[in-house]
Amino acid sequence: MTSTFDLPDSPLELARLQDAVAAKLSSVSLTPMSDDDVLHMSEVFERSNRRSDGIGARLYAEVSTRGAYRKAGVQTPGKYLTAALCLGLGASKRRVAAALALASMYNYSGDQLDPALPATAAAVADGDLSVDHVTEIAAVIDEIPAAIPAEDKARAEQELAELSRQLTPEGTREVGRRILAHLDPDGSLTDDADRARTRGFAIQPQDKRLMSKIRAQLSPSLRAKLEAILTLWAEPGMNNPDDPESPRGAAYGADAEALAAARKRDTRSQSQRNHDALEAMLDHLLANGALGDSVALPAHLVVTASLEDLEDRAGVAVTATGTRLPVADLVDIAADATPWLEVFEGQSSQILHFGRGRRLASLAQRLALFGRDRGCTAPGCTTPWSRTQAHHMPDWQDGGPTDIDHLGGACGGHNRSVSTKPGGWETTILTSGPFKGRVGWRPTGSNQPWKVNHSLQPEKLLPAIRATQSGSAVEKWLSCRIPAPPPGPPAPPGVDVVRNPA
Repeated sequence: MTSTFDLPDSPLELARLQDAVAAKLSSVSLTPMSDDDVLHMSEVFERSNRRSDGIGARLYAEVSTRGAYRKAGVQTPGKYLTAALCLGLGASKRRVAAALALASMYNYSGDQLDPALPATAAAVADGDLSVDHVTEIAAVIDEIPAAIPAEDKARAEQELAELSRQLTPEGTREVGRRILAHLDPDGSLTDDADRARTRGFAIQPQDKRLMSKIRAQLSPSLRAKLEAILTLWAEPGMNNPDDPESPRGAAYGADAEALAAARKRDTRSQSQRNHDALEAMLDHLLANGALGDSVALPAHLVVTASLEDLEDRAGVAVTATGTRLPVADLVDIAADATPWLEVFEGQSSQILHFGRGRRLASLAQRLALFGRDRGCTAPGCTTPWSRTQAHHMPDWQDGGPTDIDHLGGACGGHNRSVSTKPGGWETTILTSGPFKGRVGWRPTGSNQPWKVNHSLQPEKLLPAIRATQSGSAVEKWLSCRIPAPPPGPPAPPGVDVVRNPA
C-alpha cells in the first residue's frame, strides 16, 4: 500500500516522515478498531519495526565508515550509540552486531563489501526477521569451523535465513544446532584456531545485590589447570569463610585432623566451594605482592567511601576498577590486601591541593583524583579510573601545571579528543555551581553550558537537582545529549581551558 503514496526520495525526509507517523500513531485511539484490524496492525507494525532494524544497521555503518561520530564529540562508533543516542550497553552491542552482519561495510582499500550475512539482510529488509533472529543466526555461523568450505558456509547461512522467516529466535537456534551437527557431526573439524578464536573470560556488570556473573569460554589447557588447582583448594573443609577453623590454602600440606573436622562442618555446595577457593587464591596472591610496586593506580587495590558510611558500617564503597563493594567487607579486604582507602565527607568533591613540578601525576595525586572523579570525567563515559589518564588543564606543553586543581581523569580516547579544532572538546575545573570542583566538558568554541559526568556518581546528582529552582537547569544536567547551542555563559574569569590533549 505504501507504493500508492508519493514519498520523498531523501532518506532524511523519509526518516522525518516516519517519525511524524509514529508521533501521530502514539496519539490516536486504538479503541474503535475491530479485532481483525488490531491483529493486522500488529503484523504491519512488527514488520515495519524489523525493517527499521535493518535501516538502523545501515545508518550505523554510515556513521562508522564516514567517521561522522567525531562531529558528535565521541571517539568511536560504539560510544556514539551510548553517549549521543543514549542506548544502554546491551542495546549498543546488539546494534553493532546487527550492523556487522547486515550492512555493507568497506575494506581498507575503500571497496564496498557485501553484507556478512546477505540472505539474513534480505530477510530483515522484507520485515520477516528481527534483531533477535539475526543474533541467533550470527552465533550459528560463528561456530562453523574454519575448515568448512566457504560455499558450504554461505549455503548454511542462506538456508538458515530462509527457514527463520517462519521461526521464532528459539526455533532458529535449534535449527542452527542441527546445521552445525550436519556440517561437523563428530567435532573433528574443530581445531586449535577455532578454539583460540572463541576463548574468553568476561565479568558481567554487578546486579542490584552487587553480585556478578561470569561468562567464559575456557580452552582445554586452562580448564585442565583450573581443575587441578580446584581439586586442592576447593576440597570440602578447605577455605570456608564461615568456619574460622577451616584450613587455608591448598589441601596438600594442611593439618589432617583440622581438615577432617572442618570437612564434617562444611555444608557448602561444590559451586560455593569453587567460589571460595578462587577468592582464597586471590587473597594469597594479593598478600604476596601480586600487584607489584607501581605508582599506577591499576597496580593497587584502591577504595573510596564516605565518612558517614564508614562510621555506620553501611553503604557501598567504590574501587578504582569501578566495582561496588559493601562497606562492611572493607575490613576483611584491608586485612589481606592493604588497600588505599580514601574518605570524603558528605557529597563534597573538593580535595586538598596537591602540587607537583613534574609532568606525570604522583600516586598521591592519582589517589585524590580517583576519589573525586571515580573514572573518566567526559559526559556519559563509564570508563573506570583504572583505565584513565591524568588529564592536564591546560596542556603540560602549554604551561599547565601538574597540580590537583588542573588535573582530571580522562580515558585515552577522550583525552585525545580535547582540541581547539571543530569536533573536539574543551575542559575546565568548575569554580561555581552545584558541581563546583568537578571537571566540566563542552564542544570546542561553543557557548554551551559546561557538562559533568553523572554516569559514575549518580548519587551526587539528586542533591544538585534539589538545590536548584530552575527546571531548565535540571533538564540540562539530566540530558545525556549535547543540546543545540543556546546562549550560555562564557567560561568564568580566571578559568584555564584545555587547548590541546595532555
